[in-house]
Amino acid sequence: MKSRLAARFLKITAALTLLPAIAYAHPGHDGGHDLTWDFAGGFAHPVFGLDHFLAMIAVGIWAAQLGGRARWFVPATFVGVMTLAAVFGQNGVVPAGMEQMIAASLLAFGLMIALAKRLPLAAGLGLTALFAAFHGFAHGAEIPANTSGLTYGLGFVAATVLLHAAGLALGKFSLNQSSWFAKTAGAGVAAVGAVLLVA
Repeated sequence: MKSRLAARFLKITAALTLLPAIAYAHPGHDGGHDLTWDFAGGFAHPVFGLDHFLAMIAVGIWAAQLGGRARWFVPATFVGVMTLAAVFGQNGVVPAGMEQMIAASLLAFGLMIALAKRLPLAAGLGLTALFAAFHGFAHGAEIPANTSGLTYGLGFVAATVLLHAAGLALGKFSLNQSSWFAKTAGAGVAAVGAVLLVA
């Protein structure tokens, strides 16, 4: 029953990720005068950016592995810190090594999942906040000048929440099955992070 619910949830999430593509294909949008377009652009940023996509799914899986309060605090911390950092990023605060830190987040979260690493809650939240900040700086820095920053921001926040939720569902599914799924998923995310770090 739980696996059926998880599969259904993932199908809904996958359908929602197609919305930005539909919005982009709709005629008459010029990218700066329509709030639907701005929201869709923000939504698309983490969904179609492989580094953001994998990191946000990984955060959800890791949070599910940690369990307890961390299951909710880790994703909430990521969303909150990412949103705050995006405000700074939109205003020109772009730290050196931003892309490398985003790649490092994949490596770190992937290894945490593959090794089923359980950190104390404070340490887990600190690690999450560190990497969330760099994802946020990137989101903010890439907000197009002719769009509504608020609406674009709501788009990438909504996508992030959905991706975390999908990760939580996958993490819960993996806890109810053999550990091979989490180990494989974590190793895959870590491998992508490693490749991006040296690319």
